Amino acid sequence: MWERISRRERLDLFIAWLAISFAFTLVFVREELVGKVDVPTFLIFFAIAAVTVGIGFVAHEMAHKFTAMRFGYWAEFRKDNLMLLFAVLLAGLVGVVFAAPGATLIYGSAVSRSENGKISAAGPVTNLLLCIPFVVLLLVAKENVLLLLGTIGLQVNAMLAAFNMLPVSVLDGRKVLAWNPAIFVALIAASFILVYLSLTRFFM
Repeated sequence: MWERISRRERLDLFIAWLAISFAFTLVFVREELVGKVDVPTFLIFFAIAAVTVGIGFVAHEMAHKFTAMRFGYWAEFRKDNLMLLFAVLLAGLVGVVFAAPGATLIYGSAVSRSENGKISAAGPVTNLLLCIPFVVLLLVAKENVLLLLGTIGLQVNAMLAAFNMLPVSVLDGRKVLAWNPAIFVALIAASFILVYLSLTRFFM
């Protein structure tokens, strides 16, 4: 599997991962510790965000990539420097992450509506599945660090799924809706329900 990820793709994933991790760190620090942030605390939040965003973001893009490859296409992730900069600035100024660091590009003959819908759905579905171990962690964890890891992991993956399921522009939701409206409704409903539950600390 590793040999199917080119050197350029690895670099693009790594840069996007760092930038999005930093953006999420700005949001979580802003929400949890307004006016009480020091360097060690910021680094702890960044490390947790890097792990949770790293899992969620990379798994999301790789789900697109390998689903496309199952249909016989070549696919690679490409970062968008402007969108990465915008994500960090928006997180710092407003406290919102606009998580569109790039896209997995598909190369080959014309992709059918069904294939495109399934490739697009693979990303959000992966994030929804990743919410499960973080929910379990929240239910069993006693230590504050583990509770924080579970909270951020759940929030990050729920937000990534919800954002990408919006039926606008080049986001996954638009292509899933064009393929299968019922699956679109199920995925976007599950995503936003998990976002709500994660923000209200329902599992704690």
